[in-house]
Amino acid sequence: MKKAFWLLVSAIAILVFFLPPFMLLKNKEAQNVEYEKQIKRLQDRQRGLESEKNRLETDPVYLEKVGREKMGLIREGEEVVEIVPAETKEKE
Repeated sequence: MKKAFWLLVSAIAILVFFLPPFMLLKNKEAQNVEYEKQIKRLQDRQRGLESEKNRLETDPVYLEKVGREKMGLIREGEEVVEIVPAETKEKE
């Protein structure tokens, strides 16, 4: 009986001393997995941005397209015609 008591006390002491660091280690491992996923997403985004940059620097047709669509640029002598849809009257 005395031996079982000391075995139980020893087991509890081991849990008290080793369980928190073990749980901390598991949490850090899970956090590392999330960081690795985030790094992968950021690397993919960086590759896409580098590709976009390269295309803007080397493809004048694409550069013009982006300038017209995203920045509203026009060539000298051109006029912008904005087509506005007619408003529909609400049924009363």
